[in-house]
Formats: sequence, structure tokens, C-alpha cells
Amino acid sequence: MVLLQNVSKLYRLYRRPSDRLRELLPGSRAMHTDFWALRDIGFSVEQGETLSLVGPNGCGKSTLLQIVAGILQPTAGRVVTRGRIAALLELGAGFNPEFSGRENVYLNGEIMGLSRQEIDKALPSIEAFAEIGEFIERPVKEYSSGMYVRLAFSTAIHVDPEILIVDEALAVGDAVFANRCVRKFQELRERKITVLFVSHDLGLVKQLSDRAILLLHGRIEAQGKPKDVINRYIGLVLERQESKNKKEERVRGSFRHGDGTSEILGVQILNAGGEEVSSLSSGEAVTVRVRCRFHQAMSDPMVGILIRTRIGMDVYGTNTGIEHAPLGDFQPGDELEVDFAIECWLTPQTYTLTVATQNVDGSSHDWLDDAIAFDVVDTRVAAGVANLRTKVEWRVSR
Repeated sequence: MVLLQNVSKLYRLYRRPSDRLRELLPGSRAMHTDFWALRDIGFSVEQGETLSLVGPNGCGKSTLLQIVAGILQPTAGRVVTRGRIAALLELGAGFNPEFSGRENVYLNGEIMGLSRQEIDKALPSIEAFAEIGEFIERPVKEYSSGMYVRLAFSTAIHVDPEILIVDEALAVGDAVFANRCVRKFQELRERKITVLFVSHDLGLVKQLSDRAILLLHGRIEAQGKPKDVINRYIGLVLERQESKNKKEERVRGSFRHGDGTSEILGVQILNAGGEEVSSLSSGEAVTVRVRCRFHQAMSDPMVGILIRTRIGMDVYGTNTGIEHAPLGDFQPGDELEVDFAIECWLTPQTYTLTVATQNVDGSSHDWLDDAIAFDVVDTRVAAGVANLRTKVEWRVSR
């Protein structure tokens, strides 16, 4: 369990190192500026829950993890943790570069409170997961960044932590290792291990997290379901990009953003008979219809659709640009209706449909997350999201 109550972290910033000494002299004026890396952060993480922190660089994510891990002390507030903590923070932390990989495993295990016998027992599993071969006997300073992360992550998850803290570790590893880590995270969840991690891979956040928190300027901007928090994050990023070129502000919903050149008026999913539906059969031919109105003159805009699972994983997306369907020129007040004809070869579960009108460069006129939810049904159950219509043939030889 992890509990944070009104946690804040203040740093004093000096223009020059010597200003620190000058400030100590009697009668000297303050020569620093205050920078609050975190302000009034409060949340709890229950046993077995996976919580992700997302946000732009400099918003306080890594500082917060270091406070939870006990590396930094908060300026104000209270942090309560119950259970053994294993932390995998910035690259290079926790390992002695002169020691071999094996020696660092023993060092970290002893710091975590494990006995020599417990580390001996865990070592074969650590080596097998890390897959660095004979380099386990070489000094860590000779490792590549990927090798370092593989050993550090393997050590952290095999010392039987009750709380695992991970800061962007999977960004360094290769695709095979990242996939292995994803499966390990799912195993940790089944074992009721509490996980607190930071990642800029928003798809990974959706896949692994039970809950997510968006940090902005050291404060909690949003928290809740991962897909909702990520939609909010993406919307804020795009709004900020657009505000650089646009002085006036528009009123936008939490999960709706764009520069207002055009506006989405309606979204429908239609069956072969032209009837609006919210439940489809796997393989059924349907039409996604998007209606929009232009508020400004525009040449060659794009209209796009994106299908996601109920947890927010992207399944399929396309737009009129990808499909080589140029839309031409529009004047203020013109309305446009675009039909996307698809065969819905998806596995049975709930999906959402996101729609957007955009410029050729991909910037949005109007982006509407999860505009429609729909169900796909079938007589057969299949894993994953794609129904590949498998045909099985078999033979017996005697």
C-alpha cells in the first residue's frame, strides 16, 4: 500500500554556485528563486493495484517516484508505504559500475534485506530473465544501456517486492525484452504486487494500468481510468501546440480538442440496410458516417476514424488521406458527409469509435475521443482483437 498526503517538494535555484555561500552572509539578501517541483500531491495505491504517472517532461513524475522510494524527502506532506519496495529509477542508479553484474545483484538484494541464501535461490531466475549471458561476470561499466536495464529490472522483480517502482525502464530495452516485461507486469498483478510506474508509452499505460494520474506543473491535473486520463493528456498537448498559433481561446470539452476550422456534427454506425446500430456481428459490413461543418475556408481537409478497445488500445485507424480520397475545397458554412465502408472482422468485445477532422499535416480541426461505443458479437470466442477467420485442417498418419 502507498499513501501520499499533501506532498510538496521545493527546490531553491541559484544562478551561480557561489550564490549559495553569499546568501549565508549576515545581512545578505535572498539570492535564490523557489521552484515547486510538486504541490499538494495526494493519492493512494492499494495492494495489487498498478498506477501509472503520465505527463510532459519536467512535470514532477520522477521526483514523485523518488519520494515514494525514500530517496528524496518531501518539503511538506506525508508518505506512508507498507511493504518491501524495489525501485528501478534513472539509468545508472543502484549499481556500482566497477562491480560485476553478479556482485551488483547480491549488493542490491542485501540492500533490500534479503539473506545470502535467498539471493542464491533467486539468482538463476534473475540470470534467465535478463539474458545477458557471460556478461553477468563482467563489470557493469562495460554494459550497454539495454543490458543494464535488463539486469536491473530482472533484479528488481525477483527480490520479492511488495511495491515495485519503475521509471521509464522499458524505453531502453528492445522489443523482445519489452514484451517479456509486459507479461511480467501482468504476472505481478496476479500476485497482488503494487506497481507504480512512469512511461511515455501511452499504449503501455493503457494496457498495464488499473488507474492513471496526469501531472502538470507539479500538480495532479486528472486521475481515473487510463484511457480517460490519456485522452485528457493528448487533448492538453494538442491544445497547447495550437495555442502557439492562435491567440483566442475556444471552449472545449475534456476529451475534445481542435482549432475550430471545422466541427463534427454527428457520427453513426450503419448496417447494410442503412439503420443505425450499436451491436455488430463479427465480419458484418458496416458504414461509419461522419458529418461535419466548416467554419473557415479550407482546401483538402481530412476526416478520420479510430477504433479502440474498451481499455483504450488502438485497434485500427484510417482517414481520407490514407485512403487517397481528396475532399476538395470548402467555404464557411459548407457541410460534409463522409462514409467509411468497412468489414468488421473484430473479436467479440466492446469497442469505441474516435473521429476527427484534420489538416493535411495531421493537426486537428475537431477531435472527438470515444464518440460512440459499440459491441461486436459472435458465436465463437477468440483471443486478441482481430478475427482472422481461421480454417483448420488436420490429418492422421499411422
